[in-house]
Amino acid sequence: MMKHFAKSGCIAPILAAPILRLSTTALSVACIFYAGFNGNMAYAEPLSAASLAAVQDPSVSGGLATTAAIPDCHSGQGLHTGQHCELSPIVVTASNPQTTQAYLIQADPKQPIQPVPATDGADYLKHIAGFNAIRNGGTNGDAVFRGMFGSRLKILTNGSEMLGACPNRMDAPTSYIAPQNFDEITVVKGPQTVLFGAASAATVNFARTPERLEQDTITGQASVMAASNQRFDNDVETILGNQQGSIRLNANTSRSDDYKDGNGKKVPAEWRKWNADITATYTPADDRWIELSAGKGDGEARYAGRSMDGSQFLRESVGLRFAQKNLSPLLQKLEGQVNYNNADHIMDNFTLRTPSPMDMGGGHGHEHGAMSGMDHMDDMDDMPSSNGMSMGSMDSAMAMQLARKTISGRLAATLNWLDYTLVTGVDASHSEHKGRMDGQYSYKHMPWNKDAEFEQTGVFAELSKPLSDTRKIIAGLRIDQHEVQYLARDAATEAYPTPYGKTRSETLPSGFIRLENNWPELNLNGYVGVGHVERMPDYWELFTPVHSGNSSAFLGVKPEQTTQLDLGLTHNAGPWSSWISAYAGKINNFILIGYHHHEGHMGNSAGAKNIDATIAGAEAGTRYQFTDNLTGDLNVAYGWGRNDTDSQPLPQIAPLDARIGLTYQQDQFSVGTLLRLVDRQDRVALNQGNIVGYDLAKSSGFGVFSINAAYQFNPMLNLSIGVDNVLDKAYSEHLNRAGNSAFGYASDEIINEMGRNFWAKLSIKY
Repeated sequence: MMKHFAKSGCIAPILAAPILRLSTTALSVACIFYAGFNGNMAYAEPLSAASLAAVQDPSVSGGLATTAAIPDCHSGQGLHTGQHCELSPIVVTASNPQTTQAYLIQADPKQPIQPVPATDGADYLKHIAGFNAIRNGGTNGDAVFRGMFGSRLKILTNGSEMLGACPNRMDAPTSYIAPQNFDEITVVKGPQTVLFGAASAATVNFARTPERLEQDTITGQASVMAASNQRFDNDVETILGNQQGSIRLNANTSRSDDYKDGNGKKVPAEWRKWNADITATYTPADDRWIELSAGKGDGEARYAGRSMDGSQFLRESVGLRFAQKNLSPLLQKLEGQVNYNNADHIMDNFTLRTPSPMDMGGGHGHEHGAMSGMDHMDDMDDMPSSNGMSMGSMDSAMAMQLARKTISGRLAATLNWLDYTLVTGVDASHSEHKGRMDGQYSYKHMPWNKDAEFEQTGVFAELSKPLSDTRKIIAGLRIDQHEVQYLARDAATEAYPTPYGKTRSETLPSGFIRLENNWPELNLNGYVGVGHVERMPDYWELFTPVHSGNSSAFLGVKPEQTTQLDLGLTHNAGPWSSWISAYAGKINNFILIGYHHHEGHMGNSAGAKNIDATIAGAEAGTRYQFTDNLTGDLNVAYGWGRNDTDSQPLPQIAPLDARIGLTYQQDQFSVGTLLRLVDRQDRVALNQGNIVGYDLAKSSGFGVFSINAAYQFNPMLNLSIGVDNVLDKAYSEHLNRAGNSAFGYASDEIINEMGRNFWAKLSIKY
């Protein structure tokens, strides 16, 4: 039913891109003028500790937010209720733990951030210590946490997974996420939860919080942002409803031209994006709700590091979820959801560039595996097609269309007995991948070729028990049954054949145990946990590589087994606020991607193999309140990895990264500085990495200085401005790609980051 609804086009008229751009811009401007003329210029005063304690609800998951919660200057609640409001930081330069334990990060994606606000999920995650992204161009980078990539990170939106379609992850899962359209981003570091799948590095959830309105209400927010390189963003959120239910609309558009690096060189990086989501929520009581949502988005992006660009990033999403609390003294809560997500992606070499004759536009990439010219087509000079011909001998203007459909469901119950709390349930997903390709004018007439089907069913349980007033133990266990079917028909893998219809089945356990403690007399909280995850290889590890040893990757790559120790501390006393989260792990059968020449393939192509590896590192931060108005921040992240099998460094590990911030805030005005210092990286494994990037060379360190300022005109209207890379520094990240020869890059030339960038953002809440 959801499949037919999503494809029926019934929501297309209200989600169409031209209408969306016009309506979101007009509504944003109208709301801003309204706020400017009608806002109350009351000054902000802090809430008392008693007031904060009175509105905190320890039952976060599945609960309803109410508009009677904490009033703050940005929400405008103090304006209408007469309560005092607290002015929170206006421009965020780093996201720190907001709870008593450092393994959990909660961030507000609606706040302005520096460097310039994010275009997608990976861009936002870079502001959290330990996260990096592999750059493609101006947008749609691929997130990396603690050197771990791909499905080692579980990326969720409202608890469901949106998987990309490109065999080389041109459309990474985070490329379909507009962070500002969500209420909260939650990051659980390490294998320290089993509630949403088996994630060895981290679980990340971009969530919208169901809300029960107190009365007939129209509320929302809007913003417009302009920046260098002709960048212009606008977004709008409107909620209309009452106690019985509400309708919520989230929409945004974003665009930018190519940028210039610190040397003044133009970097191909332009993009155009839009997203729209509508949610209907029925809230008959404070302890229960049911929600139906539908969304759509699209865009295009030019990539300096690929021989093809993304000319379509079409997203279609439909979801139904519910929660019911207080069913009985034993059954505290029942929650469930069903989701349909479809990614329809087109990459070509003619929409955003001029194709080079006879060669697909040049590149410094690697070849493909299962889909006969589909895998790594965006990285190749000369590739076999499905009929065995070289693509270089065909029309030089080529396109590939790929689609990934994912249907998933989850049901969970929270049980309370004595002082035990148990969250247990089941989840399942079905995913299909298909593609087609040909010349510019013929590819849409080609038949679709399905190459893969994935099935997953899991059961999970997470139990917590207080051991004393200051100590708690949490343990979790899940078992996943995976089945993957190989449906590709091609000549490109004749050297490493996989029988058509071949099925792989795996039953994989995961679990953890964690002890949390607090020492009130020392203002100290800490945790120590051990987790084990057995991870099924994903599409990009089973289908994209040419081989694994003497067989195909599908037959040869083994599941990954990670055992990791996580520990951390948080400390809050007087003007000091500090935290640290550290980890050390052993990974058996780590899936390593290497790039080299394979017989029968042009250029370098990807091969996969299992190795044993050791990882370790930490993230830490401290904040000091020098005066009532002046605050300093320091955040540091360091990761280390070793390939134990080959006695060499593990590739694609970012170097030591530090952020130093200083903020002065007086009444409604703030000004801040941010200095980012990154060390060189000497620990490399050349031509090894992951499906998106590999170690190209040792990298140099750099420092980048940025400034920002903000003014809160009234509780509804805020202006923030900034200059990123004030000194116009020419620099590049260690996690990077070589530039594409079609844009004039030399074979060993990597992509530089953006030079000096001016930006301004005007936002309101009404």
